[in-house]
Amino acid sequence: MNTRRLSELAKTIRSKNAGPDYITFDIIFPDKESYELVKKSKAITVPKVAKLYSVPEKRIVSFVEYDPGNAIKFTFQREKPNGTLGETDLFGCQQYGPLIDYEISV
Repeated sequence: MNTRRLSELAKTIRSKNAGPDYITFDIIFPDKESYELVKKSKAITVPKVAKLYSVPEKRIVSFVEYDPGNAIKFTFQREKPNGTLGETDLFGCQQYGPLIDYEISV
C-alpha cells in the first residue's frame, strides 16, 4: 500500500481561532476525488486527530466531513484560554503543522 502526505492531496491546510477557548482546523481538497480518497481511508478521524495532537478525544468538540466543500473540519478546545499567560499561539494559526506531513494510505 502506498502513502501520500496530506499536503500533497489537500489544497489548503490551516488552523485559526474559533473564539477564546477553541482552535479550528480546515483541510480543503482541490477536487472530489482527493477528498473522497482521504475520507474513505479513515486516516483523519477523532481518535487519530487526538493522537496526532496528543489531546484527549473529549477536547475535540467538533468533527465534520463536509462533502459539498470537499473539506474536513475539526475544532478542539485550547488547553488555556486565548491570550492568557503561558498560552503559546494567540491567533491559533500555527497549529496545523503536524497535518502537513501526515501520511495517508492510498
